[in-house]
Amino acid sequence: MSHDDAVTRRYEAIALARRVKALVFGVGLLLLAGVFYYALTSVGFFEANLPNYFPNFLNALRDFFPFLASSFPFIDPSGFVDYWTFIQERNLIWGGIGGDTPLLGEAGITLAMGFAGTVMGFPLALLFGILGSGRVTPFPFNFIFRGLMSSIRAIPALVWGLIYIPLGGIGPVTATLAIATDTVGNLGRLFTDELEEIEDGPIEAMETTGANRPQTITFGMLSQVTTPFIAWTLYIFEINVRIAVSLGIIGGGGLGQVLSVQQGLFAFTNMMATILVILVLIISVEIFSQRIRSTLREGDEAQGIVALLLGFPQRMAEAALK
Repeated sequence: MSHDDAVTRRYEAIALARRVKALVFGVGLLLLAGVFYYALTSVGFFEANLPNYFPNFLNALRDFFPFLASSFPFIDPSGFVDYWTFIQERNLIWGGIGGDTPLLGEAGITLAMGFAGTVMGFPLALLFGILGSGRVTPFPFNFIFRGLMSSIRAIPALVWGLIYIPLGGIGPVTATLAIATDTVGNLGRLFTDELEEIEDGPIEAMETTGANRPQTITFGMLSQVTTPFIAWTLYIFEINVRIAVSLGIIGGGGLGQVLSVQQGLFAFTNMMATILVILVLIISVEIFSQRIRSTLREGDEAQGIVALLLGFPQRMAEAALK
């Protein structure tokens, strides 16, 4: 076979491979389009008549943003008075001395649910996270604890809240229990993954000194992951505050419940005022947590205010599904 024939055959093989890839890609796009159409049909997207309701949506937007209602594109400062009036009347930011509302108001209830749930779930998360590691518990027994954590994570926090209603009724107590349970699965799995990546040197050094198994685990393994464990706990605390807002929507109390009530009343201005308080609360918690985590982890950089604001909708959606 001549050199020219070999080159020609190689060219034809490359051309054929590209045509096959193009065909596979085209078939994949068609399948994706078909699945997408089926998904839209399943949720009744084409029967929703969205264009007919678009004027109502615009009217709702004017209620959401009263400072733009009559003077767009100019801002009417008096529109912010409606926000501030509702925030004060419903004690969203601060409460008072005595009464049922805490000092930090409804925002304090939401923050308390996230914090208490994190603290309550931490011990079991630490226990399951350690025992779920193959370095601590031999295979296949470690998968018992991995399976428990996976089962907990498979059930969203909203569903855990519904499960606990017969135990504590509908309120902040139920929401806190749901957050604590969710913390066990999420935080425990992060602990397990960190333990799987530790160095063997300190462990071998402890074993050569005659240390027993508990001493090896404590001083040879856990000593390597103390900083990551603290950082992951702070990260889960951020998520839990967002989950507390979501649980409030189903009656768990705090800002989420206020938001749900105002939505039922179609009080869109009050809803936006509540959303602004939620935004301030969650961004404040994230700034606090990220500053500490960036200090603990030398390679991490804390996100700025703009990045936190732009990522807020996505993080809230992810928290609602946890």
